[in-house]
Amino acid sequence: MQIDKLEKLLNHFKNGETDLKQTLDTLKQLPFEDMGFAKVDHHRALRTGYPEVVFCQGKTHEQVKKIFQSLEKHNDNILLTRAEPELFSRLQKVNDRLVYNELGRTITLETKEREKTGHVLVISAGTADIPVAEEAAVTASISGAKVERIYDVGVAGIHRLLAHNETIQQARCIVAVAGMEGALPSVVGGLAPCPVIAVPTSVGYGSHLNGLAPLFTMLNSCAPNITVVNIDNGFGAGFSAAMINKG
Repeated sequence: MQIDKLEKLLNHFKNGETDLKQTLDTLKQLPFEDMGFAKVDHHRALRTGYPEVVFCQGKTHEQVKKIFQSLEKHNDNILLTRAEPELFSRLQKVNDRLVYNELGRTITLETKEREKTGHVLVISAGTADIPVAEEAAVTASISGAKVERIYDVGVAGIHRLLAHNETIQQARCIVAVAGMEGALPSVVGGLAPCPVIAVPTSVGYGSHLNGLAPLFTMLNSCAPNITVVNIDNGFGAGFSAAMINKG
């Protein structure tokens, strides 16, 4: 939206020609910044309560840098996912307050401190599933949730999971991350009194089919409180968990 049109809209509100709801409804559709290679949505936070997130994979470092600089002008907290260490090194020269999570491959900027609320619990079946679990944990945290982690508690040694039953009972939402056969979310779903978001990972042997086997297991779970996201989609799970936690 051009500046003169925005000024016209605000003047209409100032003069009482439109009410607050009408003005906000119009603003929620606007604006985005057309950078040629990307259209950066600066009003996503107004519409959804959460700013746009940068998915770095497939983008050049220069493209990510320009998108980050654009977002930085309008947002206090920024999340970048699937980021390489080399990209972080480059962006850190732009803003030295950036934080890199090597396992989760996330870059975060939190310039506005806020109290983390609720209780999102992130559980991984194995150590090899931690990268996806960390992406979920970081996403939920920067979205305002208080996050707790329990890692390497898969069903091959189920006593490790049952030792944390008290924590499971206290959670408002759980993200359960598993590869191999993907049985963990079903067990967690049978224990938990809250929604469980199941995340299949691409960790496993041949018949695991790069995550399809655990995906099908999770989709066919008999636990009614389970919702499933795509293979390796820690971001989607963490984001949804934060929204459930907030609601």
